[in-house]
Amino acid sequence: MHVALRQAARPGVTTAQLDRVARDVIERRGAKSNFFGYHGFPGVICASVNDEVIHGIPGSRVLIEGDLLSVDCGAIVEGWHGDAAFSIGIGTISAEAQRLIDTADAALAAAIKQMRPGRCLGDIGAAVETIVAAAGYGNPLNYCGHGIGREMHEEPDVENRGRPGRGLELASGMVLAIEPMLLGGGSDKVKELDDGWTIVTADGSLAAHVEHTVLVGEHGPEILTRL
Repeated sequence: MHVALRQAARPGVTTAQLDRVARDVIERRGAKSNFFGYHGFPGVICASVNDEVIHGIPGSRVLIEGDLLSVDCGAIVEGWHGDAAFSIGIGTISAEAQRLIDTADAALAAAIKQMRPGRCLGDIGAAVETIVAAAGYGNPLNYCGHGIGREMHEEPDVENRGRPGRGLELASGMVLAIEPMLLGGGSDKVKELDDGWTIVTADGSLAAHVEHTVLVGEHGPEILTRL
């Protein structure tokens, strides 16, 4: 699905059209959307543009050259949930926007490396927090990753900050959705729009959001939503 969405995301396309692309892919694969209708959410994907951090509602907004787009989407296959997100530039983007995306990808990769038996949730959070703080970006407090399996959101919460060696110990077979969210202005503050869904940076700065569903394997992490 992410491959099709990356190919479709270009100047002149609306976020509703991207939602249709995702819907078509899910239907062709015989899967089911786990976003559509979730607590009343009206889309198959979350399409968050520029200062929108997460939960952007797909609609008539037209993507333009230079936009930073974050897409979050998931599906249910044989009763199991998957959840993943990526951030990309639309056409040519600024160096700062690219740096934000690259840092988000680096934070996700560092967090995934910690997903081994015997490590702790605090190791995952610390990996994200260290990279985000070093880059000077904000790290929202009230939004985080989560356990995932027969339900999309399960215990435990997977915070994007923490102390190494602290928190729940990871065990083989656990599946977690790891999702760093970076705020380009350096502030950790966000706000919710009147639509009741879209979360934006409080200072109007750019945001990036990336995510993978990852299994704690006996010998290390296994990314279940790898493209």
